[in-house]
Amino acid sequence: MAAHPWTIHDGWQRACVLTRRAARTSSSTTARIAWRLGVKCTLLHTTPEDKGKATMWATLPGDGGVTKNGIILSGPTDVVPVDGQKWDSDPFTLTERDGKLYGRGTADMKGFVAVCMSLAPELLKMKRAKPIHFAWSYDEEVSCLGGMELAEFARDHDVRAEGCIIGEPTGMTVVIAHKGTSHFWVRVRGKAAHSSLALTGESCNAIDYATKPITKLREIAEEYRRNGTRHDFEVPFSTLSTNLISGGNASNTVPAECEFLFEFRALPNETVSKMMQQVRSYVETQLLPAMKAEFEDAEIVITPRNETPSFEGSEEAPFTKLVCAINNDYKVWKKNYSTEASHYSGIAGAPTVICGPNGGAIHCANEYVTPAQLDKCREFVLRVAESLKASPAHL
Repeated sequence: MAAHPWTIHDGWQRACVLTRRAARTSSSTTARIAWRLGVKCTLLHTTPEDKGKATMWATLPGDGGVTKNGIILSGPTDVVPVDGQKWDSDPFTLTERDGKLYGRGTADMKGFVAVCMSLAPELLKMKRAKPIHFAWSYDEEVSCLGGMELAEFARDHDVRAEGCIIGEPTGMTVVIAHKGTSHFWVRVRGKAAHSSLALTGESCNAIDYATKPITKLREIAEEYRRNGTRHDFEVPFSTLSTNLISGGNASNTVPAECEFLFEFRALPNETVSKMMQQVRSYVETQLLPAMKAEFEDAEIVITPRNETPSFEGSEEAPFTKLVCAINNDYKVWKKNYSTEASHYSGIAGAPTVICGPNGGAIHCANEYVTPAQLDKCREFVLRVAESLKASPAHL
């Protein structure tokens, strides 16, 4: 096989190994990533319930040790599990096969992280008027909590970055907007009894009553689809769906409890509070009184699980135009998923775009990224860095 700049024996593999270790072991390993790159970093340790996790902020200074302004390059170091998946190779050992690079997180989104890390020695030697900030997070898949912590760090330390790139797997196209994502748990508590006593006043069926707010959620979802705000996203309306449910403990027992989770993916101009007002009003004025008529201590508890705000950048923003020019592609996209972009844009005040290498089988067995995408990402990051050679007024 002919040598390729992205074979598994080069710095990209080493970066992947470091990234994998950071995701699977202690936060001190994350610090060693920066040490190997010759860069001083700051670890932001998490709350006790997330023991062992940390985000990392590392600044590659500009000329004269400048650490303000510049560009943020952001991505997570953790990955989704591989439990129950049938891989053709070790998911945590980068494997080259059939012209592709296989491994958990290669496409989503360790390819971007590893490209940036493997370029660090070159970026450190480069003459630049402005700094480059590496912002490596955690829990991006479930809450973007790490990204929020890093955005707060940038704000609190007055970084005032002139741009931020989130390395999500876009196929190196430029994304300037995405939906917000919110999850809510609903716990319905009724009264258990032998199933022979159903509807006799001796029981209150939690599953029966759980189906009613689920039906209401579907009605609200249909209203968004038919009459809600339209936007030029792939799915042009806000979506609402029930995605998890559990309840009951025996086939001959009226269930006392039922829990379900629903998700709201909101367009940038839609609010979670408006949707939740409809849900809570229905529960409190119609459903709960009916339940309490059967069982005085009946409860319906709605608990927010997590929320990632929507993000809407500007096609006309100078940083967007710069990135598009570097990419030689002026078409921009708006996506249905959520990312850390909303935190860097909203909290840190940084003009933000989403752009990173892609492959296939994201979150699935045999996830991969292609060398061509990594080559394109490498050239892209270098050209972004070269744009920082100019005076501070360049961006």
